[in-house]
Amino acid sequence: MGEEVDSQEFSRADRTRHREKVRRCLDVFARMLRDSRFDTDDPMTGLEVELNLVDALGDPALRNAAALEAIADPDFQTELGQFNIEINVPPARLREGGLTTFEESLRRSLNDAEAKSAAVGAHLVMIGILPTLTGEHMDPASLSPNPRYKLLSEQILAARGEDISISIDGPERLGTTTDSIVPEAACTSTQFHVQTSPADFASYWNASQAVSAIQLAVGANSPYLLGKELWRETRIPLFEQATDTRSEELKAQGVRPRVWFGERWVTSVFDLFEENVRYFPALLPITNEEDPLAVLEGGGTPNLPELRLHNGTIYRWNRPVYDVAGGVPHLRVENRVLAAGPTVADTVANAAFYFGLVRHLAESERPLWSQMSFSAAEENFHVAARQGIEADVYWPGVGQVRATELVLRRLLPMARAGLDAWGVEGAESDRLLGIIEQRCSTGVNGAEWFARRMGERAGEERYDALRATLLEYRGRMHTNDPVHTWD
Repeated sequence: MGEEVDSQEFSRADRTRHREKVRRCLDVFARMLRDSRFDTDDPMTGLEVELNLVDALGDPALRNAAALEAIADPDFQTELGQFNIEINVPPARLREGGLTTFEESLRRSLNDAEAKSAAVGAHLVMIGILPTLTGEHMDPASLSPNPRYKLLSEQILAARGEDISISIDGPERLGTTTDSIVPEAACTSTQFHVQTSPADFASYWNASQAVSAIQLAVGANSPYLLGKELWRETRIPLFEQATDTRSEELKAQGVRPRVWFGERWVTSVFDLFEENVRYFPALLPITNEEDPLAVLEGGGTPNLPELRLHNGTIYRWNRPVYDVAGGVPHLRVENRVLAAGPTVADTVANAAFYFGLVRHLAESERPLWSQMSFSAAEENFHVAARQGIEADVYWPGVGQVRATELVLRRLLPMARAGLDAWGVEGAESDRLLGIIEQRCSTGVNGAEWFARRMGERAGEERYDALRATLLEYRGRMHTNDPVHTWD
């Protein structure tokens, strides 16, 4: 969820001063893109995974503070809900066996964390939405005590001026309201980071946008919310609605949502930060003492804290990231599309598919986005979120096609070529992309497996069936056998 902030109230003067500072940061950022040396020589990739906590029965365990104290590992951090934690896996270079390093590191860390957190009654589960959540868990008391989360909730509700409405239609229908952003905590994701140069950033971001629908189709893992079977990746509409600061009137006026696919292909990373400043008022107008222009002209690297904090409250599915490491600035695309899980093997296979495919598309002589409208990419995104592995999508040169067929016939070879370009060993590529291939061949991803198992328990009380299926899921998760092999 980003950096911690102190609890506070904001005046009108605070907001005016913050807006001016954000715009000054944007001007300095533009100058840096022209003149500064960014870290681009040997790009890193990164991985973050958000996790749910459950008790022995499979119900949510509001125990993240106790779990983190027991785990005692700085790679594990708090998250929005008391039933969430997050692990930040150390970044790696793909040419140095990074994918295998991710897998081994994540497995080792999760096994150790599970052993320790189990002692305080909290078991780890990698799934996009915890299916045993009930309306009682949507209370503000479920928020983690970090002041940032309380502030965000207050600011979103204040901007909206009324309770947040959640309405999702799928095989079943959910309609409810909430007076906090706790439903956002129900959305746990996997985030892939790919470092890129300023010159190449737009190509990597555009490629990430174009393939997001395919990622959702093959990796969907969030079919249930509050006891209802909804979209195969219910995280998408839930997150879009749970952080929406717009009233119905503002929606009708065309005001942009804070959870945003976007509205156009870009030509520069600056386009995205400039859109942030132009379209979105600050939720957390905290102003730092840094003078970015003075730092830059003094030969230093500005941290641009206001620009970065503002960016952290605009929830693009592919987010631009500006960061500084060792005094040198760098840029990353943060791909936030996928749910967590089902297993570490599935997660790293998803990473291999993403890293390989975006590398190939970003470096293609004829860009995919020159052949495809942005609205088509956005429509694909929501169709894939709704239908999962059975989704039909539009693809240039093919037309409407089943996403799994597109992956098997066209995209897996592209992903393999992209991994080759990254310097990934052939055996590593074959093993991980083979998981994606088999998932498409069998038609089974996490959401499909869970929904089918629930169908077999159709005669049981709904939450009893959800608990039993989740416990079975958790047991199979620990085997690290890919989900397509579970049955």
